[in-house]
Amino acid sequence: MISEGAAVQMPLWSEQDATWSVRESERARRMVVRVFHSGRVEVVVPVRTPPRLIATFLERHRQWIERKRAEARRTAVAPQPFPPVSIELPACAERWRVHMAGGIGRLRLSSAEGLISISGDAADRAALRQALRLWLLERAREVLEPALEACAREFGFSYERMVIRRQRTRWGSCSVRGTISLNACLLFLPPPVVRYLLIHELAHTRHMNHSRRFWQCVAGCCPEYRRLDRLLIEGWRSVPAWVFGDGEP
Repeated sequence: MISEGAAVQMPLWSEQDATWSVRESERARRMVVRVFHSGRVEVVVPVRTPPRLIATFLERHRQWIERKRAEARRTAVAPQPFPPVSIELPACAERWRVHMAGGIGRLRLSSAEGLISISGDAADRAALRQALRLWLLERAREVLEPALEACAREFGFSYERMVIRRQRTRWGSCSVRGTISLNACLLFLPPPVVRYLLIHELAHTRHMNHSRRFWQCVAGCCPEYRRLDRLLIEGWRSVPAWVFGDGEP
């Protein structure tokens, strides 16, 4: 992610590229560009920012953006059928079979014993994706909440609460008030990588930075953290396309 104040005028890149978007935000105080793991580029700007200033900002950071997009293309998830036939959750060693039960009316999803059953009008792909995403968030809470509690007890950490989100760029975070936010997509990663991320965020309850003391704290609980951190960075390749919607049919 890059952020910066505005500068001089330059031509904006093609507005015909659907992988680019500009979003105005009431909370934005400066321009920010994000390159997601799918290769999509989002530019967040303060309300009423002149287009010429956005163009200048993008032109100034063209090389960085293109480098990040090239990295995203190299690690992009292969096209997948939708709806999925099954959903693999390595973090908890689960495989859920997806059964489209058919029917009409509002979509309804139920799950039990490795089977996700979806009834209703499945022609509404947006509603179907949303139903699966809500299921993923709930399953993530059921799996990750006790895992975080156990990890905190094991190493003597304390935190205020845990929240589950579906984020495009972060696996987790810890607020100054002790709220640990975990990405539901962690369920698509191997258990050792998930455990490392939990330790990483718990360590932030003691060190709200990435200082030497922070990494010493992480290393004391997870000696293999360097290797696992590299695997975590590559972990977006394991997230199915339907989780975010990028590249879906």
